[in-house]
Amino acid sequence: MNFLFHLYLSGDDPDILTGNLMGDFVKGRIGDGYPDRIRTGIALHRGIDSFAQQHPLFNLSRKRIDPDYRLWRGVLVDVFYDHFLATEWDRWSREPLDSYLQRIREVVEARHNWLPESMKPLVPVIFDELLPSYLEITGIGRALERMSRRVRRPNPLAGAETELVRLYSGLRQDFSLFMPEASQFVADFIIK
Repeated sequence: MNFLFHLYLSGDDPDILTGNLMGDFVKGRIGDGYPDRIRTGIALHRGIDSFAQQHPLFNLSRKRIDPDYRLWRGVLVDVFYDHFLATEWDRWSREPLDSYLQRIREVVEARHNWLPESMKPLVPVIFDELLPSYLEITGIGRALERMSRRVRRPNPLAGAETELVRLYSGLRQDFSLFMPEASQFVADFIIK
C-alpha cells in the first residue's frame, strides 16, 4: 500500500522503521515477541493509518475520487500519496530516493528474522519493483493491478490510476498540505 509514506515518516531509527513497514503484515495484538522499538514502529504504523483516516485533507482526497470506488477510495489515496511523495522526494528529503531505498532495504533486511513470514518474500518486490515504480503513473497502474490480484474479493483497483490522472492537481495539493501535518503527528507520537 503506502509503503514509502510509512518509511519516510519513520525517521532514522532502524527498528521503528522496520516495525512501521511491517504494520500491514502484523494483525491483531502486537504482543511481546518483538523488540520494544519494533513494537513502537508497528504501533506507529497503526497510528499513522488512524490519523490519516480521520484527517480532513485525506478525506477530501478520498471524496474527490469517484464514489463508485466506495471503500477502496482510501486505498487509492494511500497509493496516490506514495506517488506524490516519490515524485516530489527532493522536497521532503536531502537524500536521493534511489540511495534512500537502498539504505532502507539494508536496514529492513538486517532485521529479516523479525519480519512476518508473509512479508519476507515481498521485501525484494517492495524495494526492487513497487517503490521505484511509484515515480510513474504507469507504475501506479501496475501496483494497483498487482494489488487487485492479491485481494481475494472483487475490487475495482486495476485501472484506477485513471483517477490519479483525472484528479492529479487537487490530489497533489491535498498531499502537499497533509504531509507536514502527518510529520508533526509522528514527531508527537515518538515523543510520547
